[in-house]
Parts: sequence; structure tokens; C-alpha cells
Amino acid sequence: MRRITIIAGHYGSGKSEISVHLAIHKKIDYIVDLDIINPYFRSRALQSVFDEYGIHLVESTIKGMLNSDMPYVSGEAAVPFVNEKITAIYDLGGTANGGRVLIQFVDRIKKIEDIDLLYVVNLYRPETADTPRIINAISDLEGESQIKVTGLINNTNLMHYTTVEDVIEGERVLTEVSEQLGLPIVYTVIEESHQFEYPFKGEMIILKRLVANTWL
Repeated sequence: MRRITIIAGHYGSGKSEISVHLAIHKKIDYIVDLDIINPYFRSRALQSVFDEYGIHLVESTIKGMLNSDMPYVSGEAAVPFVNEKITAIYDLGGTANGGRVLIQFVDRIKKIEDIDLLYVVNLYRPETADTPRIINAISDLEGESQIKVTGLINNTNLMHYTTVEDVIEGERVLTEVSEQLGLPIVYTVIEESHQFEYPFKGEMIILKRLVANTWL
């Protein structure tokens, strides 16, 4: 995992849950909520959790007013790009439009090798249901953000209805994407309620849902 990790994906891909999980378990300094597109399932709803783990949250609401979303990102969001001692995870808004907010940081990048842009795929989301659509979504994101995707995350699931065959099918499709784009499958995500015995590609993330639990 690189010093700055940007997590992207379409609505419902699980990118916010994954961002929170990685921030906690990798002991990251900052989590930056760049999702100004979707006001619902967002990492910024977990301020108390981040306080518990000593993670500094940067987001776009007025302090103390969770639902006061504004169409801007705090200037603090640039700090990890300037201070090379800080580790950070950026939770990026879904769709290519959400990727546009990254443009403001491009000129601040000192070492591109410090940055991962990981694309989360849930095969059961219509925008990323097959190889061509995933490749198109990645191309659109790269065009808008001006940063190249460096890896893939398989988060194919139907929540508690998920079977091991569902995750394997997600891996099969992402393997096609991986071969065509030359991108590794970095993580495979399994919700903690499931116990699947299979040698999935990438590092396993056993996910406890935190973000969704604040809204469901």
C-alpha cells in the first residue's frame, strides 16, 4: 500500500466502506472524503470512529453539521500531497465527474510512485457489470482525474446473499480487465459474515460494514 491511496468506484461499489477499513487497519494518518457527488453512504459519517483510531478526517461539511454538504473540498485535502510524512486515503466520488476533483492536486504530486489509484468493482452494479463497461469506466476516470489507475479491487457482492460463486465470477471478469489493462487485482473483499474457502487474488479484506450501518 502506497503512502497516498485513492479509492474510486461507481455508486454502491463499496469504496467508502473499503476506504474506512483500510484507514483503520493500515493505521493511516488522514482520511479525505472527496465524495461531493453522493451525499449518502460516505466515510465522513464516522467522525467518532476516526477519533477513536487517531485518524484525521478532512471533508466538505461545516464542522458539527453532518448534512451541511458543500460543493467544495477543504484546502486541508492537499496536505498529504505536500507533507511526505503523512499517509492518507482519499475516498473519491463515484463516476468520472467525481474524479474531476483530483485535478486540483495533480500539480502538487512530487512522486507519482507514492500514489495508488485503486478502482473498486461490484459486478452487480449496472455501470460495471462486465469487462467492456469496467474498462470504459476506468478510462473515463483517468481522463477526468489526469491520474492513472494502478490497481483493482474485487468487491462483488449481494450483501448477505453473497455466495462464493459471486465473488469468483467477479474475479473472473476482473482478471480479464487485469490482462487487458495490465493492472493487478490488489484486494478481494469478503464481508465478515461469510466464510469462503477459496484462494482469491490479492490481499483479503474481511469487511465489517460501518458506513452502511449509519444509514440502513
